[in-house]
Amino acid sequence: MKPIIRMHAIHKNFGGVQALKNVNLDIHGGEVVALLGHNGAGKSVLVQILSGVFLPTSGSIEVEGRSARFSSPRDARAAHIETIYQTLALAENLDATANFFLGREIKNRFGFLDNRAMRSIAQENICKLNANFELTRSPVRNLSGGQRQAIAIARAVYFKARILVMDEPTAALGPHETEQVVMTINNLRDHGLGILLVSHDLNDVFRLADRVVVLKGGQVVGSGDCANLSMDDVLHMIVAGTPVFTQTSQTPA
Repeated sequence: MKPIIRMHAIHKNFGGVQALKNVNLDIHGGEVVALLGHNGAGKSVLVQILSGVFLPTSGSIEVEGRSARFSSPRDARAAHIETIYQTLALAENLDATANFFLGREIKNRFGFLDNRAMRSIAQENICKLNANFELTRSPVRNLSGGQRQAIAIARAVYFKARILVMDEPTAALGPHETEQVVMTINNLRDHGLGILLVSHDLNDVFRLADRVVVLKGGQVVGSGDCANLSMDDVLHMIVAGTPVFTQTSQTPA
C-alpha cells in the first residue's frame, strides 16, 4: 500500500547550518506516527516543510505517489495536509465560528458571509469532538485548552484532512481534556487519517502511536513499531542517537 505522504532524502540548510540531513518519512492512512527527539533535533523544521512553511533545500515529497511541492501552507492544505500547532493557530480575538472558517468562509448567493450556515456547521462539527461545547460569540481567548483544541481539530477534519500533523496536542490540557484528545486521535485513525504526532510525552506516544521516528541532529537515528519497542528503547534512541533494531512494518495493521 502506498503511503499518503512520502518524504524522501529531505535536506534543509539555513545558510551554513544544516537543520535536516537525508530525512525519510512515510505516513500511511490509518496510522499514527510519532516524531520524537530533543529540542533542536529538527522536528519543527520537518513539520514546517510538510506544512508548506519552508521548502526543502533538496529531497522530494510525494502525495499518494505523485510528486508535490509545497511553497506555502495553502499548497499543503490543498493536498489535504492540516497542521495543528501547539499554539493552535487560532485568532485570539475572533469567536469559534470565525476561527473555524478563517480564510475559507462561506458566502451566500449575494456574495455576503453566510453567518447562519457557518455557525450551524461549526456547532455540529465541534460538538462531534466535544459534546458539551457551546458556540458563543465570545473570543476564543476565553475558552479552555480543550475547547480550543476541539475547534482546531474539527476544522481540519471538516476541510477533509488526509494527513493531520499534531504538535504536542495534550501539553496544555488537564486529565479529562487529555482523554478527549486521545479518544479523538484514535477515532480519526480508525477513519483512515494519517496522523503525525510530535510529542515529548512518551506515555502519550505509547498510548497512541503505531510507529516512532526519532531525530537527533537533523537526522533520523532510529525508528520502529511501538509494539516492538519499550520506553527504554525509545529513550535510548533519543538520548544516544543510535538505533534499536526491531522489525518495522511498512503498512498499518
